[in-house]
Amino acid sequence: MLCWGYWSLGQPGISTNLRGIVAEPQVCGFISDRSVKEVACGGNHSVFLLEDGEVYTCGLNTKGQLGHEREGNKPGSFVGALPETPQKACLPGAIPDVLARGFLTCGPWALGISRKGFVTWSICTPLYVQCTRCYTSSNVRALVQPLMPPEGFMAEQIGALADQHIVHVACGESHSLALSDRGQLFSWGAGSDGQLGLMTTEDSVAVPRLIQKLNQQTILQVSCGNWHCLALAADGQFFTWGKNSHGQLGLGKEFSSQASPQRVRSLEGIPLAQVAAGGAHSFALSLSGAVFGWGMNNAGQLGLSDEEDRESPCHVKLLRTQKVVYISCGEEHTAVLTKSGGVFTFGAGSCGQLGHDSMNDEVNPRRVLELMGSEVTQIACGRQHTLAFVPSSGLIYAFGCGARGQLGTGHTCNVKCPSPVKGYWAAHSGQLSARADRFKYHIVKQIFSGGDQTFVLCSKYENYSPAVDFRTVNQAHYTSLINDETIAVWRQKLSEHNNANTINGVVQILSSAACWNGSFLEKKIDEHFKTSPRIPGIDLNSTRVLFEKLMNSQHSMILEQILNSFESCLIPQLSSSPPDVEAMRIYLILPEFPLLQDSKYYITLTIPLAMAILRLDTNPSKVLDNWWSQVCPKYFMKLVNLYKGAVVYLLRGRKTFLIPVLFNNYITAALKLLEKLYKVNLKVKHVEYDTFYIPEISSLVDIQEDYLMWFLHQAGMKARPSIIQDAVTLCSYPFIFDAQAKTKMLQTDAELQMQVAVNGANLQNVFMLLTLEPLLARSPFLVLHVRRNNLVGDSLRELSIHSDIDLKKPLKVIFDGEEAVDAGGVTKEFFLLLLKELLNPIYGMFTYYPDSNLLWFSDTCFVEHNWFHLIGITCGLAIYNSTVVDLHFPLALYKKLLNAKPGLEDLKELSPTEGRSLQELLDYPGEDIEETFCLNFTICRESYGVIEQRKLIPGGDKVTVCKDNRFQTR
Repeated sequence: MLCWGYWSLGQPGISTNLRGIVAEPQVCGFISDRSVKEVACGGNHSVFLLEDGEVYTCGLNTKGQLGHEREGNKPGSFVGALPETPQKACLPGAIPDVLARGFLTCGPWALGISRKGFVTWSICTPLYVQCTRCYTSSNVRALVQPLMPPEGFMAEQIGALADQHIVHVACGESHSLALSDRGQLFSWGAGSDGQLGLMTTEDSVAVPRLIQKLNQQTILQVSCGNWHCLALAADGQFFTWGKNSHGQLGLGKEFSSQASPQRVRSLEGIPLAQVAAGGAHSFALSLSGAVFGWGMNNAGQLGLSDEEDRESPCHVKLLRTQKVVYISCGEEHTAVLTKSGGVFTFGAGSCGQLGHDSMNDEVNPRRVLELMGSEVTQIACGRQHTLAFVPSSGLIYAFGCGARGQLGTGHTCNVKCPSPVKGYWAAHSGQLSARADRFKYHIVKQIFSGGDQTFVLCSKYENYSPAVDFRTVNQAHYTSLINDETIAVWRQKLSEHNNANTINGVVQILSSAACWNGSFLEKKIDEHFKTSPRIPGIDLNSTRVLFEKLMNSQHSMILEQILNSFESCLIPQLSSSPPDVEAMRIYLILPEFPLLQDSKYYITLTIPLAMAILRLDTNPSKVLDNWWSQVCPKYFMKLVNLYKGAVVYLLRGRKTFLIPVLFNNYITAALKLLEKLYKVNLKVKHVEYDTFYIPEISSLVDIQEDYLMWFLHQAGMKARPSIIQDAVTLCSYPFIFDAQAKTKMLQTDAELQMQVAVNGANLQNVFMLLTLEPLLARSPFLVLHVRRNNLVGDSLRELSIHSDIDLKKPLKVIFDGEEAVDAGGVTKEFFLLLLKELLNPIYGMFTYYPDSNLLWFSDTCFVEHNWFHLIGITCGLAIYNSTVVDLHFPLALYKKLLNAKPGLEDLKELSPTEGRSLQELLDYPGEDIEETFCLNFTICRESYGVIEQRKLIPGGDKVTVCKDNRFQTR
């Protein structure tokens, strides 16, 4: 391990502080036969984590930040700068006995060894070199004893953690955290701002204590700011505590400093990969590269394009597409590492710590141009300096404040561009195999930085270990995933230890939307990094495969826990306003759970999921619509069938619901979700429109009664809102009605409107009789008097004299000169004869297409336009009077009636030959379209033996169809 930077050491009872600056990397002789795993640096103390889980500390202990109650350390393992080859000091007059014992120096340090082998260290100053006394063996101890290291000068193990296997450590300004392999978190040091999370604000706690409030959580990751802390749990829950003067806890404006861990609910559902704390600002990073920042922003360290503090997590949108995989925070600046090895920095730049060749602050993330072309794999931020490791060259770059030697360049000046750290560095043994001096190189494993210090864990050529790549996320450190491996582990645990603690641990993960949201990422070409309101970034096929495996009987215990978790926790707790699109993947995952298709779970799973979806606010609801537009038709079909089945199940069991309002709520949720799916399908055509039909409705529901309730409800909304306000009417969702049900509904509507019109006429007649004006009495029927030899003209005349209200009366037709009473047969004959006459080619109103046996409006006709109006009225009257008419019109006609734009597919239906020809033109891959097709923007139409050319666009006869304009429309 090598280190450099500033060391400030103090000891109670000594009036002066001893200070030292190490401006270039020096070897640390720290327990040479044991490996250091991590180093964390505070304001004036450091914490060392060994591979075996032991924790050592050194530095100031004014607030108990070293983790023990003693004021000073006994001589022990030294942490300092040692040369590779110790050198004897040149002390004038030193006697051979002293030289024999050895008095060594290395940089600013001096070592004295007594006759008994007692080792002490001190800081060399000219005072010792100028000494000209002749020392004897008896006063060597007198020489070295006053030079005993100050308090915390040597790293000492924290005895209170000796029984714990620690896997991670973190430091704040004057406090520390240690995370055990069991997910328990311990804290010690300064606590006046609640940063220890112990529910007290003691000024200091010298011995590590367990944070009890997190004892039910399995903590995976921690980070410390100056006076606040962040912790990420295995189930995706995120906790903060400590000082909140700038909103760095992310809890909102109403929260002051917190002495115990508080859950940050504004990030729930997002699968987090990392949490990072700066001086008084905080960051969270999602598995798909979404960056959220909050807290102090005086220098733009949040990257939000301004300098305003934030009390709640805010999405750093400028980094969304950069595939961020790691974040490091300084006191007032931030650095992020991307998957491609790029580095972006922002925030305070007064010392050059942003690396942009300037001393300016940056409020937006900006790429460090000097590192472009180099693939960075590690970054680390100190108080006001930044480091980056480039494995391809084996170099460590540093920039920022260097006044205290923290850049390791050998100088104590600020650097505003990345500069190589002094020393012999390599990333792997392959870079050194051809070098004769390879044994003096240090193979970098990991860099650590904090305060004004930097540490580098290294290995030698002969026994090197590969460098850590921060871009390769360690799954053990982020939100737990649900996959084959975790299922196997849970299965074994439940079979061996089926106790409450084991079950609770499993349920916590299964109940977490964040865990599910991060478990099925689409990793092909990093697709999940593109997650957006249009791209879910999820592999639904892997979701389906996992659920299918869980249905196997060997996983019955896990399946039971999943079912319980979904029913009691996950679905009821889904938020109406998810914090980010990554938190919405759960709405695509849950429908793949096979038990949702089981009618036994419609009430506890399927319907509650529909209710959760319908609770979504406007924007998240639109996101889900967009995602449904992207899914495969098979998934969409399954979703439609799921809720159709739920509707049928509810209708069949309607009478079993003791509380009618429950039935109303359940079936309304299912129907509204089907309506939402139907609207999506109108845009993307995943399935045919008749897929939404529910044929069982005709037998399960009295459609006449349902329609009457709907009619009264519609009227009641304007006049009397209390009328049937809680009733559920299927007629509000006509897309679920098949032809039989729609026919019945239209008949009911016609009968109802006829009855209203008849009643209105009868009421008017009664009034006229009372006023002695019987000549003004009106017929309760719509009576048409027509002649067979002038059917069209008479029909136009008769219909023109009747009002719209009269058209709603029951129709009776009287043919002049015929005595037959119209009992329905005459009316049907009337419609048959009239439409046959209107469609006669001699009038030129319609063109017949023999390929499709369909009709379309003719370009030229010889009748007045009110004839077309007559056809419309005739069709309406026929349907209104329950008469079937045979009209061969394509779907395009009905699209126009609904203001929907017809397309090429509609032309293919009407004129298959023309449609296929145009499709071939659009699909033609060659560049020679002009020569091959010889077309311009005109069409030819035959009208009574005459060929006419029509221009599709202005000057179309002069515009040749080519590759660039072939998609142009009128």
